[in-house]
Amino acid sequence: MTITSLHPRRAARECTLKAVFAYNFSNNEGSIIIAQLIEKNPEIKKNKDFIVLLFNYVIKHMLWTDKLIKAHLENWEIDRVAQIDKILLKMGICEIYFIDDIPPKVTISEMVEISKIYSTDESPVFINGILDAVYKDYQKQKKV
Repeated sequence: MTITSLHPRRAARECTLKAVFAYNFSNNEGSIIIAQLIEKNPEIKKNKDFIVLLFNYVIKHMLWTDKLIKAHLENWEIDRVAQIDKILLKMGICEIYFIDDIPPKVTISEMVEISKIYSTDESPVFINGILDAVYKDYQKQKKV
């Protein structure tokens, strides 16, 4: 599946995943990484604002999202979680908490679907479970 055949938000999420992954393993600034990804895939340029927004939330809240993920891991250390899964979880958490115009269930579904492409066979169930638990906690916090 090419990036042009994707829904615009799906393509933007995949670009964000790639940008965060590259950021974690390089010395480049996020803006440079995103510009390079858009240059290679000009059709996602119209979603640049969303990509930058989500990327910045993920980077800014890296430690907080780690703590949130750790709190929902059972008999598992965060260091053992695949990098792609960690990034997708962080993206999902940031969408749930900070991007109000996207229903959380859509966010969870999108992260699960992207994990089917970029991660392991076990990842979709794992990501769904963690993000669902995070969302339930988020709902409880909103009621208080």
